Formats: sequence, structure tokens, C-alpha cells
Amino acid sequence: MLEIKNVYKTFNAGTINEKKALRNLNLTLNDGDFVTVIGGNGAGKSTMLNMIAGVYPVDAGSITINGTDVTGMKEHIRARYLGRVFQDPMMGTAADMWIEENMALAGRRGQRRGLRWAINGKEREEFKELLKELELGLENRLATKVGLLSGGQRQALTLLMATMKRPDLLLLDEHTAALDPKTAAKVLELTDKLIEEEGLTALMITHNMRDAIHYGNRLIMMNEGQIILDISGEEKKKLTVEDLLNAFSRLSGDEFANDRILLAK
Repeated sequence: MLEIKNVYKTFNAGTINEKKALRNLNLTLNDGDFVTVIGGNGAGKSTMLNMIAGVYPVDAGSITINGTDVTGMKEHIRARYLGRVFQDPMMGTAADMWIEENMALAGRRGQRRGLRWAINGKEREEFKELLKELELGLENRLATKVGLLSGGQRQALTLLMATMKRPDLLLLDEHTAALDPKTAAKVLELTDKLIEEEGLTALMITHNMRDAIHYGNRLIMMNEGQIILDISGEEKKKLTVEDLLNAFSRLSGDEFANDRILLAK
């Protein structure tokens, strides 16, 4: 479903601020893989997701999604293959539009636009059924502006919108990091449920090692723009936080120094 092949990315090349973000990055995801991604600050995690999404062009290498080479494809065209949820709950939705209007936009992704009523009765009922799955009472608030929702409600809605059209690949960039622990746990449970029920292929960056171990069928660890650990199946299920810390020290030759991750362990 995803193949990243020999991808390099350097920011501010040739200047004092030069940063080699990705160094010969290679990663293959099979259909249905749910991969959690961990690593220290500057490891290249978010850069990798941005490369997949087309936010930045690659310096070298190729990216293929479901058999289509998207390496040179513009971001807005590539978006038809992707669903994405960001760390900031304010991104991914239009704050001044109603819940149902946001969902209508998500439901029409990739379709031709025309002049007709934006939402019909049948769609409204479909939206209500989808929102019921969130168990947040939003099915009774279709005409509420999204900007009035709490961070957790908005992130849950964004997640639902990102999966409505069953994307080839779902990108989750620390999508619970800005939420309180209770709300974050709820959104993670919803994430796991949607991925399982829809059979989605997903990449989820997280700063929480326990979550990285608990969720998904595969875990990768990044350091200095490369993948230094790739573990799945029964081996992943037996992992502990200490195992990951020891693996990082052994494979990178350094101590893990990310306060957010260490505090979350």
C-alpha cells in the first residue's frame, strides 16, 4: 500500500542551518498494516509524513501509494489517496462551518462539484449514524459550528472525516498529543476501532511509548532520518518500554533524550 524507496530530504542545504531530515529512507507497508512510529526530536517522523503527503518535494527517491507513483504529484492531487489528522485539533476542519457542512466536504472529496443543494435528507441521516459511533452526542448537533466544539470532540470529528472515503493510507501525526489524557485515550480507542472496522492502512506517530506498543501490528523507531528498528507480530506484543529504550541506546549509540516521550512512558 505504501513504498518509500531511497528517499532523501535536506532543509536549508548549503547554509549554516542545514538539516538532513531524511537519509536514504526505505519503508514498505502492506495493505492493512497499522504502524506506530516513535523517535526523538528531529528524528524525521513528521518529515516522513509530510513527504508522503506531498507537503515538501523529495530531494531523491520515490514514494508509491497503492501502486501509483506520487513522487512528483502535487499535494492537493495526492490528497485523494490520503486521510490525515494533525496534532492541532484546529486543523483538518473549518471552524466557521457546521458539523454537517464539514462532513459534506469530506464526503465529496475527489468528486466533481456542481450547483445543487449542499446536503440532502439522506446524507443528513448518514452523518447522524456515523456521529453516533463517536458516542459524543454530536449526532444531535449537526448545525453546530465546529469551532464551538472541545478539542477532543473536534479531533474525533476530524478522524471520522479523514476515514469517510476510506483512504488508501491514513496519516496520524501525534493526533492525541494536544489532548488531556482521558480524551486522548478515547480518541485512540476510536482510532483503533475505525482502522480495524474499515481495514485501513495507517501510520501513527506518537510520543507515548506505551501507546506505540499497545496499538497497531507493527512499530518502527526513527533516528537521524532513518529507521533503526522495525518490529511486528508476536515480537511487538512482548515489547516493554525498557526494551525500546535499550534498543534505542544499542542501535543509535546514544541515550534517548526526548522529555515528552520519557515522561509519557
